[in-house]
Amino acid sequence: MTDRETGERLPAAPGATPDPVVVGERRGMFGARDTGDTTGYGGMVSPILFPAAAVRPYGSFFDEVADQLERSLVGGTASYAEAVERVVVDRGEMTLFVRREHLRAVARVLRDDPALRFEICTGVSGVHYPQEEGRELHAVYHFLSITHGGRRVRVEVTAPDADPHIPSIVETYPANDWHERETWDMFGIEFDGHPALTRILMPDDWPGHPQRKDYPLGGIPVEYKGATVPPPDQRRSYN
Repeated sequence: MTDRETGERLPAAPGATPDPVVVGERRGMFGARDTGDTTGYGGMVSPILFPAAAVRPYGSFFDEVADQLERSLVGGTASYAEAVERVVVDRGEMTLFVRREHLRAVARVLRDDPALRFEICTGVSGVHYPQEEGRELHAVYHFLSITHGGRRVRVEVTAPDADPHIPSIVETYPANDWHERETWDMFGIEFDGHPALTRILMPDDWPGHPQRKDYPLGGIPVEYKGATVPPPDQRRSYN
């Protein structure tokens, strides 16, 4: 039986969420646009689907996490409704979309509440969606609870290209130190309050952030012990 028949790879389990959101379309199979297509797949057009916000009941332990987070945020700097934009349940995983100004409060509750106790943040990674005006940069955090048998939840926070600031959670999860540095280095997200937000992979004087989708593909000269490899658009042509 195929994945499509079982529903395991659908954007959302039928009945658990509204229909997925169409955010764009993909043409062809390999994404090439500026060259002649010789694959025979150039006429393919497929929608780019993102899962929509889930509706109750979420299933699994997800309702318990949402309910406890809502209770624990009472009396703090923001309510659950103010801190959490939406909840997405997709492919058996839960993602909490949290407004950036409330990230630290949510992270502390996830760690400290005995009914939640997500002791470990396994890291933060960046994503760049140029088409999402006003929320182009995403920081995605992965939390793990050993106390509660290996439960996992994901927290996603957005920021605009024009104001790429997201609060650091290193004070709550010290092991996130290097992960925030790498996300800054690769995507340009500035984690406010980080103890030493410096490059971790690229040289200190490197311009730009290589994993953003507006970064040039090729055309970057690279030097190896005095020898220079020219950028792709300046190399010898074999046509």
